[in-house]
Amino acid sequence: MKQDKPVPPIQSLYETHLFVSDLKRSEEFYRDVMGLELCHHVAARKVSFFWIGQPKQSMLGIWETPKDQIDLRHFAFECDAQWILDKSIPFLKERGLSYWNFLNDDTDRPMVFSWVPAIAIYFHDPDGHYLEFIGKLDGPARPDLGVMSYEDWQSMVL
Repeated sequence: MKQDKPVPPIQSLYETHLFVSDLKRSEEFYRDVMGLELCHHVAARKVSFFWIGQPKQSMLGIWETPKDQIDLRHFAFECDAQWILDKSIPFLKERGLSYWNFLNDDTDRPMVFSWVPAIAIYFHDPDGHYLEFIGKLDGPARPDLGVMSYEDWQSMVL
Protein backbone atom coordinates (compact mmCIF):
# COMPACT_ATOMS: atom_id res chain seq x y z
CA MET A 1 0.00 0.00 0.00
CA LYS A 2 1.38 3.39 -1.01
CA GLN A 3 1.60 5.99 1.73
CA ASP A 4 1.25 9.65 0.88
CA LYS A 5 4.20 11.67 2.05
CA PRO A 6 3.42 15.03 3.62
CA VAL A 7 4.23 17.92 1.30
CA PRO A 8 5.78 21.03 2.86
CA PRO A 9 3.98 24.27 2.04
CA ILE A 10 6.86 25.76 0.00
CA GLN A 11 5.97 29.20 -1.36
CA SER A 12 9.21 30.65 -2.71
CA LEU A 13 12.98 30.35 -2.77
CA TYR A 14 14.35 32.22 0.24
CA GLU A 15 18.08 32.12 -0.37
CA THR A 16 20.82 30.96 -2.67
CA HIS A 17 24.58 30.85 -2.20
CA LEU A 18 27.51 31.29 -4.57
CA PHE A 19 31.21 30.67 -4.28
CA VAL A 20 33.27 33.66 -5.44
CA SER A 21 37.02 34.05 -5.91
CA ASP A 22 37.30 37.57 -4.44
CA LEU A 23 34.80 38.47 -1.72
CA LYS A 24 35.54 42.22 -1.79
CA ARG A 25 35.13 42.40 -5.59
CA SER A 26 31.89 40.43 -5.44
CA GLU A 27 30.56 42.53 -2.55
CA GLU A 28 31.17 45.63 -4.66
CA PHE A 29 29.42 44.03 -7.65
CA TYR A 30 26.30 42.91 -5.78
CA ARG A 31 26.11 46.08 -3.64
CA ASP A 32 27.29 48.85 -5.98
CA VAL A 33 26.43 47.47 -9.42
CA MET A 34 23.33 45.39 -8.68
CA GLY A 35 22.06 47.62 -5.85
CA LEU A 36 21.52 44.87 -3.28
CA GLU A 37 21.64 45.69 0.43
CA LEU A 38 24.53 44.10 2.32
CA CYS A 39 22.89 42.73 5.46
CA HIS A 40 25.61 40.65 7.12
CA HIS A 41 29.35 40.04 6.76
CA VAL A 42 31.46 37.46 8.60
CA ALA A 43 35.12 38.26 7.93
CA ALA A 44 36.45 35.13 9.66
CA ARG A 45 34.32 32.89 7.43
CA LYS A 46 34.80 35.07 4.29
CA VAL A 47 31.07 35.31 3.64
CA SER A 48 28.62 38.14 2.99
CA PHE A 49 24.84 38.14 2.76
CA PHE A 50 22.60 40.49 0.77
CA TRP A 51 18.87 41.13 0.91
CA ILE A 52 17.07 40.70 -2.38
CA GLY A 53 13.95 42.85 -2.52
CA GLN A 54 12.76 43.93 0.89
CA PRO A 55 14.78 42.97 4.00
CA LYS A 56 14.06 39.37 5.01
CA GLN A 57 12.27 38.70 1.68
CA SER A 58 15.08 36.77 -0.04
CA MET A 59 18.80 36.46 0.48
CA LEU A 60 21.99 35.88 -1.50
CA GLY A 61 25.08 34.53 0.26
CA ILE A 62 28.52 34.83 -1.32
CA TRP A 63 31.43 32.76 0.02
CA GLU A 64 35.06 33.34 -0.91
CA THR A 65 36.71 30.12 -2.03
CA PRO A 66 39.67 29.20 -4.25
CA LYS A 67 38.93 29.85 -7.92
CA ASP A 68 39.50 26.21 -8.91
CA GLN A 69 36.69 25.17 -6.53
CA ILE A 70 34.06 27.47 -8.02
CA ASP A 71 31.20 25.69 -9.73
CA LEU A 72 29.33 28.16 -11.94
CA ARG A 73 25.66 28.63 -11.11
CA HIS A 74 22.61 30.34 -12.53
CA PHE A 75 19.88 32.26 -10.77
CA ALA A 76 17.34 34.88 -11.73
CA PHE A 77 16.38 38.16 -10.08
CA GLU A 78 12.65 38.76 -10.42
CA CYS A 79 11.96 42.26 -11.70
CA ASP A 80 8.98 44.13 -13.07
CA ALA A 81 8.41 43.01 -16.68
CA GLN A 82 8.05 46.60 -17.91
CA TRP A 83 11.39 47.52 -16.28
CA ILE A 84 13.01 44.63 -18.13
CA LEU A 85 11.52 45.82 -21.41
CA ASP A 86 12.35 49.51 -20.97
CA LYS A 87 15.33 49.75 -18.65
CA SER A 88 17.25 46.48 -18.21
CA ILE A 89 19.47 46.96 -21.28
CA PRO A 90 20.41 50.58 -20.39
CA PHE A 91 21.01 49.42 -16.78
CA LEU A 92 23.41 46.70 -17.94
CA LYS A 93 25.14 48.94 -20.50
CA GLU A 94 25.67 51.75 -17.96
CA ARG A 95 27.44 49.27 -15.70
CA GLY A 96 29.62 47.86 -18.48
CA LEU A 97 28.03 44.40 -18.28
CA SER A 98 27.72 42.27 -21.38
CA TYR A 99 24.33 40.63 -21.79
CA TRP A 100 22.46 38.28 -24.07
CA ASN A 101 19.02 36.85 -24.51
CA PHE A 102 18.09 33.18 -24.43
CA LEU A 103 18.29 32.88 -28.21
CA ASN A 104 21.72 34.57 -28.17
CA ASP A 105 20.72 36.33 -31.40
CA ASP A 106 22.96 39.41 -30.91
CA THR A 107 19.99 41.74 -30.44
CA ASP A 108 19.30 44.25 -27.68
CA ARG A 109 16.03 42.68 -26.69
CA PRO A 110 14.93 40.42 -23.87
CA MET A 111 13.04 37.27 -24.89
CA VAL A 112 9.76 35.76 -23.74
CA PHE A 113 9.49 32.26 -22.30
CA SER A 114 5.92 31.52 -23.33
CA TRP A 115 5.52 28.56 -20.99
CA VAL A 116 5.61 30.85 -17.89
CA PRO A 117 5.01 33.50 -19.46
CA ALA A 118 7.95 35.73 -18.53
CA ILE A 119 10.48 38.03 -20.16
CA ALA A 120 14.21 37.70 -19.46
CA ILE A 121 17.73 38.92 -20.19
CA TYR A 122 21.03 37.31 -19.05
CA PHE A 123 24.42 38.58 -17.85
CA HIS A 124 27.42 37.47 -15.72
CA ASP A 125 28.81 38.41 -12.33
CA PRO A 126 32.60 38.88 -11.90
CA ASP A 127 33.18 35.12 -11.45
CA GLY A 128 31.11 34.14 -14.48
CA HIS A 129 27.94 32.99 -12.72
CA TYR A 130 24.95 33.23 -15.04
CA LEU A 131 22.53 35.86 -13.75
CA GLU A 132 19.15 36.76 -15.15
CA PHE A 133 16.54 39.48 -14.84
CA ILE A 134 13.12 37.87 -15.27
CA GLY A 135 9.64 39.38 -15.08
CA LYS A 136 6.30 37.60 -15.17
CA LEU A 137 3.98 38.68 -17.98
CA ASP A 138 0.20 38.87 -18.01
CA GLY A 139 -1.62 36.41 -20.18
CA PRO A 140 -1.96 32.66 -20.38
CA ALA A 141 0.96 30.27 -20.53
CA ARG A 142 1.53 29.08 -24.09
CA PRO A 143 4.25 26.40 -24.00
CA ASP A 144 3.55 25.56 -27.63
CA LEU A 145 5.03 28.93 -28.68
CA GLY A 146 8.52 28.36 -27.24
CA VAL A 147 10.90 31.30 -26.80
CA MET A 148 10.15 34.43 -28.80
CA SER A 149 10.50 38.18 -28.98
CA TYR A 150 8.17 40.34 -26.93
CA GLU A 151 6.73 41.79 -30.15
CA ASP A 152 5.82 38.29 -31.37
CA TRP A 153 4.37 37.46 -27.95
CA GLN A 154 2.16 40.54 -28.08
CA SER A 155 0.90 39.79 -31.58
CA MET A 156 0.21 36.11 -30.88
CA VAL A 157 -1.20 36.20 -27.36
CA LEU A 158 -2.42 39.63 -26.35
